Amino acid sequence: MTDGDGFPYFIDAVSRRSGLPTEQAAALARAVLQTMAERVTGGAPDDLVGHLPNNVGGYLTGPAPVDGGAGAAPPPPSDAGPAEFLRRVEQRAGVDPAAARAGTGAVFATLREAMTVREFREMVARLPRDDGGRTGPL
Repeated sequence: MTDGDGFPYFIDAVSRRSGLPTEQAAALARAVLQTMAERVTGGAPDDLVGHLPNNVGGYLTGPAPVDGGAGAAPPPPSDAGPAEFLRRVEQRAGVDPAAARAGTGAVFATLREAMTVREFREMVARLPRDDGGRTGPL
Protein backbone atom coordinates (compact mmCIF):
# COMPACT_ATOMS: atom_id res chain seq x y z
CA MET A 1 0.00 0.00 0.00
CA THR A 2 2.99 2.33 -0.07
CA ASP A 3 3.59 2.53 -3.81
CA GLY A 4 3.22 5.78 -5.75
CA ASP A 5 -0.31 4.93 -6.85
CA GLY A 6 -1.41 3.76 -3.43
CA PHE A 7 -4.06 6.39 -2.77
CA PRO A 8 -6.80 4.62 -4.76
CA TYR A 9 -5.98 1.37 -2.93
CA PHE A 10 -6.12 3.14 0.41
CA ILE A 11 -9.51 4.69 -0.41
CA ASP A 12 -10.84 1.39 -1.77
CA ALA A 13 -9.86 -0.31 1.49
CA VAL A 14 -11.57 2.43 3.53
CA SER A 15 -14.68 2.16 1.34
CA ARG A 16 -14.80 -1.62 1.69
CA ARG A 17 -14.32 -1.54 5.46
CA SER A 18 -16.83 1.24 6.07
CA GLY A 19 -19.45 0.16 3.53
CA LEU A 20 -19.51 3.73 2.21
CA PRO A 21 -19.28 4.86 -1.43
CA THR A 22 -15.77 5.63 -2.71
CA GLU A 23 -16.29 9.41 -2.88
CA GLN A 24 -17.53 9.52 0.70
CA ALA A 25 -14.70 7.23 1.82
CA ALA A 26 -12.18 9.61 0.20
CA ALA A 27 -13.71 12.63 1.95
CA LEU A 28 -13.68 10.79 5.26
CA ALA A 29 -10.10 9.59 4.83
CA ARG A 30 -8.98 13.16 4.18
CA ALA A 31 -10.97 14.42 7.17
CA VAL A 32 -9.55 11.76 9.51
CA LEU A 33 -5.96 12.34 8.39
CA GLN A 34 -6.31 16.13 8.61
CA THR A 35 -7.84 15.89 12.06
CA MET A 36 -5.15 13.45 13.13
CA ALA A 37 -2.45 15.83 11.89
CA GLU A 38 -3.73 18.65 14.08
CA ARG A 39 -4.31 16.41 17.11
CA VAL A 40 -1.13 14.31 17.30
CA THR A 41 0.92 15.30 20.33
CA GLY A 42 4.67 15.07 20.80
CA GLY A 43 5.77 16.50 17.47
CA ALA A 44 4.71 16.40 13.86
CA PRO A 45 3.25 13.19 12.46
CA ASP A 46 6.02 12.99 9.85
CA ASP A 47 6.90 9.43 10.84
CA LEU A 48 3.52 8.30 9.51
CA VAL A 49 4.04 9.71 6.04
CA GLY A 50 6.52 7.01 5.02
CA HIS A 51 3.91 4.35 5.72
CA LEU A 52 1.18 5.89 3.66
CA PRO A 53 0.59 5.98 -0.07
CA ASN A 54 2.25 9.07 -1.58
CA ASN A 55 -0.95 11.04 -2.08
CA VAL A 56 -2.22 10.22 1.42
CA GLY A 57 0.78 11.49 3.36
CA GLY A 58 0.14 15.07 2.31
CA TYR A 59 -2.91 15.15 4.56
CA LEU A 60 -0.71 14.68 7.63
CA THR A 61 1.45 17.74 7.16
CA GLY A 62 -0.49 20.02 9.46
CA PRO A 63 -3.79 21.70 10.25
CA ALA A 64 -6.12 21.73 7.31
CA PRO A 65 -9.02 23.84 6.17
CA VAL A 66 -12.45 23.03 7.52
CA ASP A 67 -15.44 22.80 5.17
CA GLY A 68 -13.38 22.36 2.03
CA GLY A 69 -11.21 25.44 2.41
CA ALA A 70 -13.32 27.91 4.36
CA GLY A 71 -10.44 28.61 6.73
CA ALA A 72 -7.97 26.99 9.06
CA ALA A 73 -9.41 24.88 11.85
CA PRO A 74 -8.77 26.21 15.32
CA PRO A 75 -6.47 24.06 17.41
CA PRO A 76 -8.33 21.50 19.47
CA PRO A 77 -8.74 22.09 23.18
CA SER A 78 -6.11 20.28 25.21
CA ASP A 79 -8.77 18.06 26.80
CA ALA A 80 -10.43 17.10 23.51
CA GLY A 81 -10.93 13.36 23.29
CA PRO A 82 -12.51 10.87 20.92
CA ALA A 83 -15.89 12.62 20.77
CA GLU A 84 -14.28 15.87 19.62
CA PHE A 85 -12.17 13.96 17.08
CA LEU A 86 -15.32 12.42 15.58
CA ARG A 87 -17.14 15.76 15.64
CA ARG A 88 -14.32 17.37 13.65
CA VAL A 89 -14.25 14.50 11.16
CA GLU A 90 -18.01 14.77 10.74
CA GLN A 91 -17.75 18.53 10.15
CA ARG A 92 -14.81 18.29 7.73
CA ALA A 93 -16.30 15.49 5.66
CA GLY A 94 -19.85 16.83 5.77
CA VAL A 95 -21.31 13.52 6.94
CA ASP A 96 -23.61 12.34 9.72
CA PRO A 97 -22.23 10.92 12.99
CA ALA A 98 -22.71 7.28 11.92
CA ALA A 99 -20.75 7.78 8.70
CA ALA A 100 -18.03 9.68 10.58
CA ARG A 101 -17.68 6.79 13.04
CA ALA A 102 -17.67 4.12 10.30
CA GLY A 103 -15.21 6.05 8.16
CA THR A 104 -12.88 6.82 11.06
CA GLY A 105 -12.79 3.19 12.12
CA ALA A 106 -12.11 2.12 8.54
CA VAL A 107 -9.27 4.63 8.14
CA PHE A 108 -7.63 3.47 11.37
CA ALA A 109 -8.01 -0.18 10.35
CA THR A 110 -6.46 0.60 6.97
CA LEU A 111 -3.61 2.52 8.61
CA ARG A 112 -3.04 -0.43 10.94
CA GLU A 113 -2.58 -2.66 7.92
CA ALA A 114 -0.07 -0.24 6.37
CA MET A 115 2.11 0.09 9.49
CA THR A 116 3.89 -2.16 11.92
CA VAL A 117 2.17 -2.88 15.22
CA ARG A 118 4.75 -0.76 17.04
CA GLU A 119 4.32 2.22 14.70
CA PHE A 120 0.55 2.04 14.94
CA ARG A 121 0.63 1.86 18.74
CA GLU A 122 3.01 4.82 18.88
CA MET A 123 0.71 6.82 16.59
CA VAL A 124 -2.38 6.07 18.68
CA ALA A 125 -0.50 6.84 21.90
CA ARG A 126 0.18 10.34 20.56
CA LEU A 127 -3.54 11.11 20.26
CA PRO A 128 -5.17 12.96 23.17
CA ARG A 129 -7.05 10.99 25.81
CA ASP A 130 -10.51 11.75 27.11
CA ASP A 131 -11.50 12.03 30.77
CA GLY A 132 -11.96 8.26 30.96
CA GLY A 133 -8.39 7.64 29.77
CA ARG A 134 -9.46 6.41 26.34
CA THR A 135 -7.22 7.37 23.47
CA GLY A 136 -7.85 7.67 19.80
CA PRO A 137 -11.00 8.69 18.00
CA LEU A 138 -13.14 5.67 18.83
